[in-house]
Amino acid sequence: MSEKIHKVLAQAGLGSRREIEKWVAAGRISVNGVKATIGDRIEADDRVAVDGKPVKLARRDNALRVLIYNKPVGEICTRNDPEGRRTVFASLPPIKNSRWITVGRLDINTSGLLLFTNHGELANRLMHPS
Repeated sequence: MSEKIHKVLAQAGLGSRREIEKWVAAGRISVNGVKATIGDRIEADDRVAVDGKPVKLARRDNALRVLIYNKPVGEICTRNDPEGRRTVFASLPPIKNSRWITVGRLDINTSGLLLFTNHGELANRLMHPS
């Protein structure tokens, strides 16, 4: 069963879908030696490379993970900060072949509970219930 390349690479923890779409548009991703285009689908036996380096697409652990984190003052709710401030993601336990997605956010000067999951659809439904 084929899946869109940006979805598979995001599930493997290489980046967000939007980030990977930018990589595809920039010509950084190839499938079976051919540059990928946005919307391409891949099969389980396809060979994928990023910047010419092979990417091993491990089977995704489909286990739903949910984590509640008590965010302290001083951490920000973004994956990367250009100013070098500590992010909440630096404090979370790593999960193999997946990545944490925050459900909502808190300001840098606020402490409180944050919900994280590895399931994008769940995160989206919780943030936008209608």
